[in-house]
Amino acid sequence: MTGVIEVRDLTVRYSGATALDGVDLTVHAGELVALIGANGAGKSTLVKVLSGLVHPASGTITVDGRLAQVPEGREMFGDLTVDDNLRLGGWRNGRKGRDTTHVYDLFPDLIPIRARRAGALSGGQQQMVAIGRALMARPDILVVDELSLGLAPLIVTTLVGHLRSLHADRGLAVLLIEQNARLALDLCHRAYVLESGRIALHGAAADLARDPRVAAAYLGGHVPVTP
Repeated sequence: MTGVIEVRDLTVRYSGATALDGVDLTVHAGELVALIGANGAGKSTLVKVLSGLVHPASGTITVDGRLAQVPEGREMFGDLTVDDNLRLGGWRNGRKGRDTTHVYDLFPDLIPIRARRAGALSGGQQQMVAIGRALMARPDILVVDELSLGLAPLIVTTLVGHLRSLHADRGLAVLLIEQNARLALDLCHRAYVLESGRIALHGAAADLARDPRVAAAYLGGHVPVTP
């Protein structure tokens, strides 16, 4: 089966150092896929290649559909309003594409603060804006880089609920790049474990969550018990 994202034998080097080494990864239409790994494993490098910001030394990437990214750290335009930040996400779609109604339907908490400067928002509010800005592109594939970074657990739970809704209601394919392995494995159908630029493990998320190697490295040594 062909995926909406197909990464084959991808190698990326920075000044002679290898950041990704022969990486294979697939995301199918309507699938939730996680890429987990420690800092420096190469997760953000893969995101940059998918976004066209970094060119690989070798290998191929195929993207079948419109891809939008939620960047690590949100990357708000702090002096612009919430509404203006959202509209920037739809600039390629013309005037009609800048209609923000569907984003506010998903994130009603943004309605009262739509005229507020994005730089004055909390981290959770900024992450909602970042997801909404990506959705303004009307993507088929959403790449989310570090959803939980710097956010309180309650806020993360709320954002995970929104991603579940997007997947269920719109059939959106999601590639979640995440350090929080427990969150990623709970949310996604399949997962890849990236270590030192190579895919160390991959498979069904539920199976990886029970794998002692994943538990030891990413789940504090605890293997979830199936009731």
